[in-house]
Amino acid sequence: MGTLKKPNLADPELRAKLAKGMGHNYYGEPAWPNDLLYIFPVVIMGTIALCTGLAVLDPAMVGEPANPFATPLEILPEWYLWPVFQILRILPSKLLGIASMTAIPLALTLIPFIENVNKFQNPFRRPVATTVFLFGTVVTIWLGIGATFPIDKSLTLGLF
Repeated sequence: MGTLKKPNLADPELRAKLAKGMGHNYYGEPAWPNDLLYIFPVVIMGTIALCTGLAVLDPAMVGEPANPFATPLEILPEWYLWPVFQILRILPSKLLGIASMTAIPLALTLIPFIENVNKFQNPFRRPVATTVFLFGTVVTIWLGIGATFPIDKSLTLGLF
């Protein structure tokens, strides 16, 4: 557990800054009423307005009815499932694909325990977690892009 440095309220310099209303930089800005009354409702109403505007401007179209006897050759799931789809597509054993998809979140949960001796929040001072995050991001993007290619070009993205 880290040490928490509390401000010395007897310090005349700090008292002068507090009198000017500059104290939140030292001890944190209170959530009431600043966030709870003013910022949160604006964010919630903005999110609702954005979703409503998108639904009005670009409504989902109803396509032709599905035919269970005529599956298209190149079907794709939603974009956020492309990396998982690619893993299942390129691994020869589906059991190995499911095991690898299970192992990824389990391995990610171990990262904080590997670097638990490091008390810093700065990502540049946590090299293991930062490296794993950047490597995982690149691999996920690579797999996601590869899912849109035919199976023979999916791993190389048609570059090699």
